[in-house]
Amino acid sequence: MVELFPERHLYVRSGSEMKGYVLTPQFQMIAAACVSVAAVWMGVCSAAMLLNMMSASSTDREVARTQAKYERWIADSQARLNSAVAKLNAGDGSSTALVTTIEKRHVALAMLLTDMKGTPGAAEALTPVITKALTSKDQSPERIVETVRVSQEQILDVADTFAKSRADRLRLAFRLAGLTPASYIPKGGSLGGPLIESKDPRALAAVLDVDPAFADRIQHAVSDMSEAHALEQAAKSLPFAQPAPGVDRSSGFGVRYDPFTSHPAFHSGLDFSGGRMTPIHATAPGVVSFTGARSGYGNTVEIDHGGGFKTRYAHLASISVRVGQQVGIGQRLGGMGSTGRSTGTHLHYEVWENGRAQNPDRFVKAGAYVQQAE
Repeated sequence: MVELFPERHLYVRSGSEMKGYVLTPQFQMIAAACVSVAAVWMGVCSAAMLLNMMSASSTDREVARTQAKYERWIADSQARLNSAVAKLNAGDGSSTALVTTIEKRHVALAMLLTDMKGTPGAAEALTPVITKALTSKDQSPERIVETVRVSQEQILDVADTFAKSRADRLRLAFRLAGLTPASYIPKGGSLGGPLIESKDPRALAAVLDVDPAFADRIQHAVSDMSEAHALEQAAKSLPFAQPAPGVDRSSGFGVRYDPFTSHPAFHSGLDFSGGRMTPIHATAPGVVSFTGARSGYGNTVEIDHGGGFKTRYAHLASISVRVGQQVGIGQRLGGMGSTGRSTGTHLHYEVWENGRAQNPDRFVKAGAYVQQAE
């Protein structure tokens, strides 16, 4: 190694002064190692960024392809119906009433699919039945009409099942957190138009000019999807995320033996054990309402999330935010530590609703259910 890094002398002249520096082999090896590490790190970061960009682009293209199938099925079915109507009218016209009914149903179903477009998981659920409908090769007008009718029934069944499953899972998530789902759903729903405004299926049937049974099924699917959308939006503002992802819990909420007194005492939060300076993240968007030391809690960050909800992150080794700062979900608040009344490095995490401490574990479990619904 000495041959690669022989001792070198560096002379720097400034005005009339001349200074000399000796670059020892050891110094040169350390400098070369630092440069190599920096180069490797830059390469890894560049590769990661490139992979993320490629992954995002691939995901965007896949979403665009699956969503385009909605429009393709709607347009393809309408074109085939128009062709069937023309052929039937050229004959005896005996099936025109059925075709008219299917055409009206088609318009209503198209409205439902438009409302569902972009909903996570909807494209994946509907793609198989839409693809099957698009590959039909029927030629006779009677078969075309029947194929469109069957595909309408199948798509509506899948859409209704998907919407109900999604809404049920989100309702369960809110109940797990001890929350009432109905209180987070605006009156009138989160979807607009006649599909959600007409509460009576008979009224909706009149608006869409379809039979009441079909209108009732459409309305059930739209109602569930509307509730799911409202709950999804509400969930984004609630403390459902993990404060220290990947870190084990060490103590739960409720009465436990105090580690200092060995007597039963109420523990108002959830503890997570990890290494010093493990990143601590905000579990929901909000405004930092307190930073600093609190008696027993040590270095603490408190966030006001609105709607009566606040979270507290205690025993921190460091704090990365300031009072009044807007924070987003997952934003780093500080590093895990053992300040205050603590027996070891851990995070003490609390969730408060309207001035009362809640069990944070319920909110963490609720967040897992929300993620599964996405």
